[in-house]
Amino acid sequence: MFAKKTLLLAMFATAALPLQADPLTVYGKINVSAQSSDEGAGSFSELKSNASRFGVKGDYALDGELSLIYQLEWEVDVTDEANEKNIKGRDQFIGLKGSFGTIKAGRNDTALKLSQGKIDLFGDYEADIKTLWKGENRMSNSLAYISPSFQGFSLLVSHIMEDSPEGKDGQSIALLYGDDSLKESALFASIALDNEVNGYDAVRFISQVKVAGLKVGAGLQQQEAVATGKKEDGWLANVAYPIDKYELKFQYQTLEDHKGYSLGTDYKIGKDTKLFAWYSSFDFYNKADSDYLAIGIEHKF
Repeated sequence: MFAKKTLLLAMFATAALPLQADPLTVYGKINVSAQSSDEGAGSFSELKSNASRFGVKGDYALDGELSLIYQLEWEVDVTDEANEKNIKGRDQFIGLKGSFGTIKAGRNDTALKLSQGKIDLFGDYEADIKTLWKGENRMSNSLAYISPSFQGFSLLVSHIMEDSPEGKDGQSIALLYGDDSLKESALFASIALDNEVNGYDAVRFISQVKVAGLKVGAGLQQQEAVATGKKEDGWLANVAYPIDKYELKFQYQTLEDHKGYSLGTDYKIGKDTKLFAWYSSFDFYNKADSDYLAIGIEHKF
């Protein structure tokens, strides 16, 4: 624990110095909500830190038109006890970027996870699509490749090393089209495949379009447990619509007999700050249903 604190203090001290050679960016976000939760045994209130995070990243020129990139990112729970679980690693890697694309080595989101773009309107909350769907993996011991964009298409590949004599390599691959922020194109679409990643094979299709400010998204997924061969299918549909400083959102997701829906709104109170409120309800086949209601604030820096 002492070593971890020393590392963080050294990192922030370095960030405070004038930059002379390597570009360095300190970034993050704090997202906290007051939440009422009912998971079958009665309702209770709590404060939630919804994937609040901080990190440093850099991108600077090397010889031969190459660039070195790196990122060290941590999730921090700003609402719970200050113990060893308060900070945990997120994407952390070093890599090279050039005309061939980008190669990264370290802990990375898989290609299938990245293929969702920004379609998940309630990501990092209780209704994050990982609640029902497998494949939202951030894997250690992984190599990642991102191709240059060609006519709007790009290829993502992840290779996860077995890390032990008993382990098995895993692969994740995705083909993307368009801009996932829907700023440079009105359409974003992807198809992705996982092969033995974190115990599952999966195939995912994602599409999101923007028409006159209205964003409409849809997704399909099939997943199979490697150990048992059990297959499950699900689909997702959502819509988001901005009105002045508000954005109204609705999302529905299924996996076989499990289903859940969410509705909410964001309200911008500054360039990097918003207030939000949402309600999520899940109907599970094999466990107690759950309901959540939250209001909160998010600030990015």
